[in-house]
Amino acid sequence: MAENVSAVPPLLDHIVIAAPDLEGLVADFEKVTGVRPEKGGSHEKLGTRNYLLTFGNGHYLEFLGIDENLSAPAGGRPFELDSLTEPKVSTWVLHPENPDEAVENGRRAGVGVGDLTPASRRKPDGDLLTWRLTPPLGGGLNGAIPFIIDWQDSQSPAYTATAQATLESFVVYTDDPDTLGGYLAALGTGVEMRASSECRDCSCQVFPCLGIAVSGPAGTWAL
Repeated sequence: MAENVSAVPPLLDHIVIAAPDLEGLVADFEKVTGVRPEKGGSHEKLGTRNYLLTFGNGHYLEFLGIDENLSAPAGGRPFELDSLTEPKVSTWVLHPENPDEAVENGRRAGVGVGDLTPASRRKPDGDLLTWRLTPPLGGGLNGAIPFIIDWQDSQSPAYTATAQATLESFVVYTDDPDTLGGYLAALGTGVEMRASSECRDCSCQVFPCLGIAVSGPAGTWAL
């Protein structure tokens, strides 16, 4: 499938969708698009597991949920997974050429993205995938500010996932595009922004919020 370049923000690594019922979300996505996301593995320190699909060209989509076989960390699972009642486009992730420089650029612009710290995921084949990332800013403008990842010597799932679909649109609904746009520019990126009033058919209760549409051979799935 060809990438819809206009929908892809600069430096995009991946987009995260969190859900209280991960298997149900994956089944619904497959029914609508005809594409079955593949198992990614477990984040042992976070108490989560995921499914993945690639958009091609270094970009991918992550479906994240609770791993019932793992204990929750002391501070709770990320992206409000312990309290979510329905799927949510939680945040997005950047992969700059120089992640440390991007962190510093953000800080100078007032975006406290945090420090790059080690993280890992156990793949279904037992191999351990490792990387560095800044803390997901779930509370930072409700996920509209992306966090930063550094794959180091690991290979991004964007290049290893076999399930593939097309990112048709990725949108942030906000009533303050100037402030948000300034923060994103400092991180070297940007995104399509629409007024909160245009989010008529979405389930957002708090703004800004994120919207996505992904297509496969059977149709387009949106959230």
